Amino acid sequence: MDLTILYRGPLASCDYDCPYCPFAKRRDNRARLTADRAALTRFATWATAYRDGHLSLLFTPWGEGLVRSWYRRTLTELSHRPHIRRVAIQTNLNCRTDWLADADPDTLALWCTFHPGQTPYDRFLAKTRDLAARGVRHSVGIVGLPEHLAPARRLREDLPSHVYLWVNAAEGHTYTDPEAADWTALDPLFPYSRHPHRSAGLPCRTGESVISVDGEGTVRRCHFVPAPLGNLYDGSYRASLRPRPCPLTHCDCHIGYVHLETLPLYDVFAGGVLERVPAVRPPEAAAPLERSEGRQHLSKNSSA
Repeated sequence: MDLTILYRGPLASCDYDCPYCPFAKRRDNRARLTADRAALTRFATWATAYRDGHLSLLFTPWGEGLVRSWYRRTLTELSHRPHIRRVAIQTNLNCRTDWLADADPDTLALWCTFHPGQTPYDRFLAKTRDLAARGVRHSVGIVGLPEHLAPARRLREDLPSHVYLWVNAAEGHTYTDPEAADWTALDPLFPYSRHPHRSAGLPCRTGESVISVDGEGTVRRCHFVPAPLGNLYDGSYRASLRPRPCPLTHCDCHIGYVHLETLPLYDVFAGGVLERVPAVRPPEAAAPLERSEGRQHLSKNSSA
């Protein structure tokens, strides 16, 4: 049974204080960090021992994981397991990158977010260039706030042409058509992010071949549907895996709607769904299949 797993443990601390993130400058106490390390170790042990097929793993911590040694070590170790097709993590890239020399670049990938005002532009750009020099698969993105347009344009100009620059529509922000056009000029796939996707009753891969796992091993179909499907470690989740329609009215987060079967994003991101790397750099904007008014608030990681 091939599975894609989105893992999110107890970690909630971050070294940035982005105004659009509820976890900005949050500090985890020692007990929480110890619990997060133990939970990650338990998950990695399970993933290493998995023998029922291939795994693809995306780590989506509320906080910043790569400043913690146990995340760097875990990603490195998992990248060498032959049954793990991809191991990726969402990161602000505010970490050293020399550890990547020990990872398998054919398996490990990074989903990098630039947060203007939180780190010097040149420092972030130098990190991305180091990733490229090391041959590490990665995407680079930014939240589509008006004040981020200029640095986003600068990024697009400075990044290698093969590196995909994605733009996330800012939560609670409504875009005029001219504003959307500015962002679409940078990210031809921005129209998928601009409006929430109607999802109620529509087929989605989550709950069948894609699952979400928390630090306790509780399995859910995705981060945004709270109903548990069982537990990873006792195997009780297995009986619940099956095709099922989405129970939510809308889905407005990329790590959710990318799995909707009504959208063509598995083809767009073929081979790079988890790290948000398109199969080919999109030459022009692709129109989403559906639109809806405004952006509905859903609990999510704003950098996702």
